[in-house]
Amino acid sequence: MLNLGILAHVDAGKTSLTERLLYAAGAIDEVGSVDDGSTQTDSLALERQRGITIKSAVVSFAIGDTTVNLIDTPGHPDFIAEVERVLSVLDGAVLVVSAVEGVQAQTRVLMRTLRRLGIPTLVFVNKIDRRGARYDGMLHEISEKLSITAVAMGSTAGLGTGAASFTPFDGEANLLDVLAEHSDALLAAYVHDVEPISYTRLRAELVAQTGQALAHPVFFGSAITGAGVDELMAGIEELLPAAQGDPCGPVSGTVFKVERGDAGEKIAYVRMFSGTIRTRDRLRFEDGREGKVTAISVFDKGTAVRGPEVAAGRIARLWGLADVRIGDAIGLPGKGEPQGHFAPPTLETVVLPRHPTDRGALHLALAQLAEQDPLIGLRQDDLRQEVSVSLYGEVQKEVIQATLMNDFGLVVAFRETTTICVERPIGSGEAFELIGKDPNPFLATVGLRVEPGPAGDGVDFRLGVELGSLPYSFMKTIEETVRETLRQGLHGWQVEDCVVTLTHSGYWARQSHSGGVFDKSMSSTAGDFRNLTPLVLMSALKRAGTRVFEPLHRFRLELPSDTLGPVLPVLAGLGAVPLTRAPGLVEGEIPAARVHELERQLPGLSRGEGVLECEFHRYQPVRGPAPERPRTDHNPLNRKEYLLHVVRRV
Repeated sequence: MLNLGILAHVDAGKTSLTERLLYAAGAIDEVGSVDDGSTQTDSLALERQRGITIKSAVVSFAIGDTTVNLIDTPGHPDFIAEVERVLSVLDGAVLVVSAVEGVQAQTRVLMRTLRRLGIPTLVFVNKIDRRGARYDGMLHEISEKLSITAVAMGSTAGLGTGAASFTPFDGEANLLDVLAEHSDALLAAYVHDVEPISYTRLRAELVAQTGQALAHPVFFGSAITGAGVDELMAGIEELLPAAQGDPCGPVSGTVFKVERGDAGEKIAYVRMFSGTIRTRDRLRFEDGREGKVTAISVFDKGTAVRGPEVAAGRIARLWGLADVRIGDAIGLPGKGEPQGHFAPPTLETVVLPRHPTDRGALHLALAQLAEQDPLIGLRQDDLRQEVSVSLYGEVQKEVIQATLMNDFGLVVAFRETTTICVERPIGSGEAFELIGKDPNPFLATVGLRVEPGPAGDGVDFRLGVELGSLPYSFMKTIEETVRETLRQGLHGWQVEDCVVTLTHSGYWARQSHSGGVFDKSMSSTAGDFRNLTPLVLMSALKRAGTRVFEPLHRFRLELPSDTLGPVLPVLAGLGAVPLTRAPGLVEGEIPAARVHELERQLPGLSRGEGVLECEFHRYQPVRGPAPERPRTDHNPLNRKEYLLHVVRRV
C-alpha cells in the first residue's frame, strides 16, 4: 500500500499525468482531457470549466502487487492550503516539472516543504514532446534551483517532437558518483575495494537514499503521449517506501479532507497510521466532540469500495461523523500535523450578497465552505451584518464567487481586498478587578498581566496564582476568553507573540436559599468570568501598548537585463527593498499589500518576460499611522458600550 501525492506548479501537467497513470494501470479505459473536462480527479464543475485543480482528489490503482492511493493536488498558489492538508498523509510524492517552463515559483515552495518533512520524492519532467523541451539544462536546473541530489534515471530522444521517448539506464551510469555523496560506506568501498561495486548494490543504495529523501530520482516523459510513464510507474513501485502501520495497534489517523454528500451529509477522508476503524465504532475528537461511524468506503485497486473496516496504511471515506473537522486527529497523534507547513493567508475581503435578504443563506454557505477549507477564516460582524473571508489571492476570490453561485445560487460581490496585519505588545501592562468592589458588576475577581513573548509563539497563557485557588472550569473559561479576546487587539488585529499571566483570582462559592434553590445573585458562574475577562485584558493591553505589523513577502524577480533600470524605481515606489542584484535578477522584500500591483505592472515593464516568485517571509512594523480594522466584538475598549451589550446596563 502506497499513499502517493502528485504535486507541481500550476499547468505543469499533474492532472494529465494522473489520467495517464490510471490508464496505464488499467483503472480507466481512456485518458481523460483537462481541456475537455473529462478527467477523473477534477470532478467539480468549476474545475472542469477552468481547467485547474481546486480540491485534492483521491483515486486508486494497482502497480503489480502495490495498491497506490494517488492524490491529485492543486497547483495554483491560491489553493496551497489544500496541498498543505495532503502532505501529512503521504508516504511518497511525485513532483511534476515542465521540460519547457522548467522549475517555477510553486515548484520551489513545494520541494522545500517536501524536504523539510522528509517525504521521499521522485521528479517527473513532463512535456518532453513540446517544442523547447530540454534534458541536460533541466537536470542542472533541478539540482541548482531545488537544491537536491538529482539522479537521472535515463536518457531522452526526439525532444520537442511527438515521437519523443525516454530510455532508462540499464547500468550504473553516474549512480556511484551521486550516491557516494550521502554514503560513507559506499565511498569507502569505491576507494578501497579491488572489485568494482555491483549494479545491484548501487540500486539497493538508490532505493535506501530515496526512501530517506536524500536522493531524488528524475524521470522524463510526456503525460499526453505516454512516453516515460511506464518507467515512472516502475520507479514508484521500486523506489518509494510502502505505507507502514500495525492494523492491530492503537487507533491513529488524521482527517485531511471533508466534503458533503448528495444528501448534505458530511464525508470525512481519513488516513490511518495505526489500528483499525470499524463500522459502528464511536470516535472521539478534541473539545469533547464525538461521532459514530455509520459507513466506510476504502480506496482499493481503482475504485472506492464499501467495506466493514479500514486498517492502518489505508485511506477511506467515513460517514456519520457530523461534527468532524479537517485536521482532526483520530486516536493517538499521527506522523505529522496537517497544519503549519505553509504560511497563513495574508489577504482579507468582505463578501456582500446582491440581495440583502440572502445574508443568512450567505453565512450558512460560507460556513459550509469553511468546513472544507478552515483557512478561509470567516469573521462575522454582527454590528454591520457583514462576513469577511481570508484569502491567498485573487483567483481564490473568483472561485469562491463562482462556487457560491453554482452550488448555492447566491450572487455576491467583494469589497477591495485588504492585508491582514497582526499586533504585538511593546511593553508590560497589568489590570485587575475585584469581586464586590465598584466598578466591577460581575461576581468574579480577575487580574491579568500582558507582556511580549518570543516571536512565533502565539499566545502563552500562564498561571500566577495557586492552581487550587479557582475551580478548574473557571480557570479554563478565563484562558479560553483570553484567547478569544486577543483575536482583536487595540487596533482590531489579532494579537500574537505575547505572554498573558493570571495574577488575581477569586469567586463566591455556590450558595442556595433555605429552600435549596440555587441563587445566581450570590454565586459566581462561568459567565461572570467570561464577561469580566475582556474588560480586564484590554485594560492591561492598553497599558502595555501594541504595535501593528504587516506581512512582508520575499520576492525573486527574473527579467531581461536591459529592463532592470525601469523596474527598480517601480519597486521603490511599492515599498520593496532589493537585497541582492545580479544581471537579470533581483531578490528582496516587498509588503504583501503591494504584490498584486507588482504582478499587474510587471508584464509591461519587462516585455512580458519577467518571472516573479513571492512567498511570505516575516512581519515588519507598519510605517506611519497604524491601520485600523473594524471590530466585530462588543468592544471591551469602551466600557460603557461593552456593558450595554453584555448586561444591558452600565
